[in-house]
Amino acid sequence: MGYPTKVQRIKRKNSEQWYIGIPAAVAKAMGFLPSEEVEWHIERRDQLVLTRKEPTPSPAKKKRRN
Repeated sequence: MGYPTKVQRIKRKNSEQWYIGIPAAVAKAMGFLPSEEVEWHIERRDQLVLTRKEPTPSPAKKKRRN
């Protein structure tokens, strides 16, 4: 299932910035933290990839005790 979102542009007197919001459901599923650093990579003209700067640890697997 995809999460459609719109690209937003903020124009200021001497600059402009473009924003793409991440829906809360996606951010929670990915386990993002506030102020976490990420990096955009252009794969193709129609594909943008977001990568974490620091990989997050995988959830620890619980061992079963018999």
